[in-house]
Amino acid sequence: MADATPASKSVTGADLPEDFDDELDDDLDLDDVDADPDFLEPPPLAWRRRTAIEMAISGLFGLLASFVLSIDAVKLAADPNANLACSINSVINCATVAKTWQAHLLGEFFPNAFLGIAAEAVVITIAVAMIGGVTFPRWFMLSAQTIYTLGFLFAWWLFFEAYFVIKALCPWCLLITVTTTLVWAGLTRVNIRDRYIDFPGKLGVSARRFVAHGNDWFVTLAVIVLLAAAVMLKYGSSLLG
Repeated sequence: MADATPASKSVTGADLPEDFDDELDDDLDLDDVDADPDFLEPPPLAWRRRTAIEMAISGLFGLLASFVLSIDAVKLAADPNANLACSINSVINCATVAKTWQAHLLGEFFPNAFLGIAAEAVVITIAVAMIGGVTFPRWFMLSAQTIYTLGFLFAWWLFFEAYFVIKALCPWCLLITVTTTLVWAGLTRVNIRDRYIDFPGKLGVSARRFVAHGNDWFVTLAVIVLLAAAVMLKYGSSLLG
């Protein structure tokens, strides 16, 4: 990462380190840098901690949901007719979802919830370290981004399967979809701000400014609202009946 430049000082060509031009694309001129004085700086510790706290809280809820689903999976393995607390009706029915092949992609005796426990434990560890001021190398954060992006896509694939194919919903699975979305958004936010995810040219500047101002939160919340709206529109009052 390039050397930090005080936020109160305007960045000009004379202020740039010698190797800075090598890090910029040809279509990014110095006017873009002057328009964003913190372009060369890492995010403030307070900003990083706030994002890490959001990730840790979301990860804890995701871990709780994964743990409950794991217990339910063990119950169903011992007794396929076991009565689960979250099996309320034909729509809200964890047992219906848990008995499908989609809930056991790695085999009948290895429910997806086991993967969730491992993934959330790692995310919480990273988040707690970030709260303590730890910064990780680029390769580590990009690896975490890649793995968690797969988890994010997997969570949403499971939601679509439950919504359109299985036609039954599991409250704990819905919680995991939400928490995975929040954690993925936070991890992506940090990696963009740290320039570990560095889009070319002016797009990179815009992306950094977008997350620095918290605008990505509006997108994240909009996705969650759409998720809730889709559930309500399709099932409505049957959720409680």
